[in-house]
Amino acid sequence: MQTRKLGHSNLEVSALGLGCMGMSFGYGPPSDKQEMIALLRTAVARGVTFFDTAEVYGPFTNEELVGEALAPFRGRVTIATKFGFKPDPAEPAKWSGLDSRPEHIRQVVEASLERLRVEVIDLLYQHRVDPGVPIEDVAGAVKELIRAGKVKHFGLSEAGAQTIRRAHAVQPVTAVQSEYSLWWRRPEEEILPTLEELGIGFVPFSPLGRGFLTGKIDETTTFDRNDFRNIVPRFTPEARKANQALVELLRAIGAKRKATPAQIALAWLLAQKPWIVPIPGTRKLERLDENIGAADLQLTAADLRDIDRAAASIEVHGARYPDSLEQMTGR
Repeated sequence: MQTRKLGHSNLEVSALGLGCMGMSFGYGPPSDKQEMIALLRTAVARGVTFFDTAEVYGPFTNEELVGEALAPFRGRVTIATKFGFKPDPAEPAKWSGLDSRPEHIRQVVEASLERLRVEVIDLLYQHRVDPGVPIEDVAGAVKELIRAGKVKHFGLSEAGAQTIRRAHAVQPVTAVQSEYSLWWRRPEEEILPTLEELGIGFVPFSPLGRGFLTGKIDETTTFDRNDFRNIVPRFTPEARKANQALVELLRAIGAKRKATPAQIALAWLLAQKPWIVPIPGTRKLERLDENIGAADLQLTAADLRDIDRAAASIEVHGARYPDSLEQMTGR
């Protein structure tokens, strides 16, 4: 697989990474651990070198899974994880808000190092901006961890442009991770120009619209009762029916290029900037192979114009998060 550098940093990773959250969290019951270990190791064999996890996924079990699966490849792969949530004192398996206090960051890093079975974290993101802690203090804490040899690179997730600038002034930010796809293009307004100016890489999560842009979901699809999408306004049956227009666009472009809707959606992202590295997630080998195929798909300038022109006339229905979660995105 081709590789890309995240911004002006020396962090070079596969052009497509693998988001690991769904293996343990968010989309119904966790998958069989041994099957997921096999999938992760197959991803490495297919050329994927960039893996994304977080302490909150599970919680904790996803880091443990990734750590065990990738232990044989230490030094050959890049693992990104995240801090920033606060465990509920009454029930540690649940979370009771945000916590990016420097002392908490240090505690999280020690625990993540152990779960991931590594001596240094390749890329450490603040999972969500904590309004109770100045971003300069957060960046300063990570700077100390980098100096101590426990972290290599600093990242932010769902942060706003001004927050990115303030953090970057204290400790250079290697990558920002935010949702970005053909059905959520808000980063184009401020985030992408800011990252380009500062030389920061961009890691789109949910690049396939939480599965919707694969063309495998319609208004009749039912989700497991523990599936996060049950509370997402964009996944009501009415919204899914209305949003099929975007899938049909991808399907039409794919028919011309002999590619699936998912491959067109990922290839479109890769074509936006050379420092963008999407991290689609999956639990299935056939989906892994399908997604990887997008890295070799070169959309033409005409393809990109056709997609942008058609997408501009399609209204996407439904908010991407419930209000309570949307409020946790940064400014």
